[in-house]
Amino acid sequence: MKKKFKAESQRLLDMMINSIYTHKEIFLREIISNASDAIDKMCYLALTDKSVGMSRSDFEIILTLDKENRTLTVSDNGIGMSEAELEKNLGTIAFSGSKKFSEQLEKDAKKAKGSAVDNTGDIDIIGQFGVGFYSAFMVSDKVEVVSKRYGEEVAHRWVSEGAGGYSIEEAERETQGTDVIMHIRQDGDEEDEYSQFMREYPIYKLVKKYSDYIRFPIKMLMPQPKIKEGSDPENPEFEEVFEYEVFNSMVPLWQRKKAEVTKEEYEEFYKSTFQDDQPPLETITVSVEGMVSYDALMFIPEQIPNKYYSDEFSGGLQLYSSGVLIMEKCKELLPEYFNFVKGVVDSPDLSLNISREMLQHDRQLRLISQNLEKKIKSKLEELRDKKREDYEKFYKGFGRQLKLCALDDYGKYKDQLQDFLMFYSSTEKKPVTLAEYVDRMQEDQEYIFYASGDSLEAVDKMPQTEMLKDKGIEILYFTDNTDEFIPDMFRNYKEKKFMSVIDGDYDLGGDKEKDEKADEIFKETFDFIKETLGDKVDVVKATTKLKTHPVCLSSGEGITFEMEKYFTAVNPELGMKAKRILELNVDHAAFLALDRARVDDPDKAKKMCEILYNQAVLIAGLPIEDPSGYTDLVTSLF
Repeated sequence: MKKKFKAESQRLLDMMINSIYTHKEIFLREIISNASDAIDKMCYLALTDKSVGMSRSDFEIILTLDKENRTLTVSDNGIGMSEAELEKNLGTIAFSGSKKFSEQLEKDAKKAKGSAVDNTGDIDIIGQFGVGFYSAFMVSDKVEVVSKRYGEEVAHRWVSEGAGGYSIEEAERETQGTDVIMHIRQDGDEEDEYSQFMREYPIYKLVKKYSDYIRFPIKMLMPQPKIKEGSDPENPEFEEVFEYEVFNSMVPLWQRKKAEVTKEEYEEFYKSTFQDDQPPLETITVSVEGMVSYDALMFIPEQIPNKYYSDEFSGGLQLYSSGVLIMEKCKELLPEYFNFVKGVVDSPDLSLNISREMLQHDRQLRLISQNLEKKIKSKLEELRDKKREDYEKFYKGFGRQLKLCALDDYGKYKDQLQDFLMFYSSTEKKPVTLAEYVDRMQEDQEYIFYASGDSLEAVDKMPQTEMLKDKGIEILYFTDNTDEFIPDMFRNYKEKKFMSVIDGDYDLGGDKEKDEKADEIFKETFDFIKETLGDKVDVVKATTKLKTHPVCLSSGEGITFEMEKYFTAVNPELGMKAKRILELNVDHAAFLALDRARVDDPDKAKKMCEILYNQAVLIAGLPIEDPSGYTDLVTSLF
């Protein structure tokens, strides 16, 4: 006799049959996981009741393809179900759910269908409602379940063609266990989206992807080439025969003791799982038992993944529940600044049917995430302090990610990341950390000095760096376009403020007083230069920053020249410009010649003003407004 599903169950099943859940392949994971659960129960019974007469090696899950009748069957020799259990477990969709879930799903479905953008892939029915078995209806137009409960004489068959209802009748099955027989849909085309579930190799790939670590063997008949009996050994003939092949490896690498796994095994797992042709730089293993139990296997890559610094990249760890994959990329397990880490997390405390929304509020997951972050930080510290070459290799690829995240949200993660950042040092001639710089500072040194430019070579040749180098003061070279924002966001490091060698107003042993005296002595010349250059400069003043060069340009507080270049590249229409402060070395022959020409030949002095200004612009790495006019000025002095 045919029975009807309850009203909310019928709505859920109807929406599932109409395929609002886009990852149809997930059905095989769910059916196999149910089979594994049933075997677990039977295995436990065999351990506690010797009369069962079965050992762990006797249990298995068998997949059967019947291409003629277009069925895929998943069979197990687990505990099985009685008629009452079939009624209870399969007669009510989302047995532990509620009508509220059903109503929310209906809203999501309407929203997805009414949207111009296809966002149905974001709707995780199984995750939200715990309706794993019914995922079979996404690919089947009819599902049969033949099950025999251990200890009972009679088996029963549950049959449904969807939302219309179901029937239960007596059936035959020799041993305890369950067969789930799925009549795979066909849309008329031999190569429709459902036909892949009628081929051996796609089924093999799905088992490897989702159920590789199920603890019992998953078998299926697979075609194998064999030499025909009696064929010529010199020129053998082959025939295709079908033999059972175990698809799954059963024991996850991360559940084995670290001492039992070789470095080569870890590397091979990493390369094959995460499609990298290079071995990982570091491997991190974690095994925790307590309030939350889990195993984790994480890798720090040696090279950046393809499209890493683009919107197309998506980070996250694979999330398993007792060896069953429940999420390919779980972003909630890692902070954004460590999104380069690859790996897996497996916890028996997480539900197989967990959705993205539930993850965001899951206390157990947050505890796992916090611990994983500590483990990654500890490994990076070990690399930085004990394996410096490896850390520099890592930083070359992923240092920009750490800097971007340290600057993100007004330096929200500064404290977590500042000790991992590195900058090229003028004295060490290699990248150093901020802590290393501060430890080497001179006794009376107030600031962390830095100089910004397009390249190490360009910064190293900057006129403003000469005087500091002569005094033995270390300078950090900022060459990445994000570096320039670090002083504004960080403000200081270990109570030492950042100071720009180019734009900062600092005093080195009374030099500031010397500048002020020069401003008074050459006031008329500075006024003449300002009048000649007009709006091109905001201030003209003397400087003791320079040694062999006559002039430089600084921006003072606010937007720096490097920021100006960055904003111009991002959006020229912003029109963001730094101040132009022209600083002159009053001891240089070029300035003294200009000072004399101001009195003897004002026209020539004006040309010299323009030349010196343009030289300062060039040194700052900024574009000259009139390159042709500048060259004419230079040649006119000959």
